[in-house]
Amino acid sequence: MKLRRRVIEKPWGRTDLPPAFGDHEGRRIGEIWFERDDGKPLPLLVKFLFTSERLSIQVHPDDAAAHSAGMANGKDECWLVLDAQSDSHIGVGLNRSLTPDELRSAATDGSIEQLMDWRPANVGDFIYNPAGKIHAIGPGLCVLEVQQPSDCTYRLYDYGRPRELHLDEAIAVASLAPSRDPRDCEVGEDAPTVMLVNGPKFGLLHLRGSELPAGLPDCPALIVPLGSGCTVDGDELAMGDAAYASASALTVAPDSRLLLAWPA
Repeated sequence: MKLRRRVIEKPWGRTDLPPAFGDHEGRRIGEIWFERDDGKPLPLLVKFLFTSERLSIQVHPDDAAAHSAGMANGKDECWLVLDAQSDSHIGVGLNRSLTPDELRSAATDGSIEQLMDWRPANVGDFIYNPAGKIHAIGPGLCVLEVQQPSDCTYRLYDYGRPRELHLDEAIAVASLAPSRDPRDCEVGEDAPTVMLVNGPKFGLLHLRGSELPAGLPDCPALIVPLGSGCTVDGDELAMGDAAYASASALTVAPDSRLLLAWPA
């Protein structure tokens, strides 16, 4: 089934979305989610992010911490950078180890900005953020995010915006040492078919061309085109669309590419 768009305004969003995402009449759009028409939940959440300002420095709980707080699951997530201004950056983890008290102090006085591992953001950057990794997205970006279906975010620092912080909860789940995830890589426009994520929370395949690799799970997947040339049961999909269907329903032109995501 083709999924409907849920358009979400954010103070850090943008008014200049690419035409593929529709005309939003000058509204500041920060996120576009994809949902079923019948309202039933999907096993994963896929969304596009559009940033004109810095997002909060934040962290998500893992499954165990989420269950303790009465939530269904935690939140592993990953990003694919689709567009980036020349000076755009993404913060992924810390640049040195901290104690819980040091993290609290840095979040309180704002010095946490200087303790983030800020990376230049380039088109094609793929970044995996396991639960517990402190992270932030800077301005000037269009990012495709695939994540566990949770909207739980613990904010450590928000650049003075009048929004609630969650220092106790964030410090309790945060990883306090620098780390780089081995799944981080480059997925440019000419990238071949490659398995980007193979568990433990979900699978994510970058598909180039019309031939599906062997061994894909026999379950419905979220299908997200990165251009034109994709159809699902005869319905054409393009950038800005998404569908939920089995891979067997998918037809892809030889020069097309897309993402397939499924729960582990």
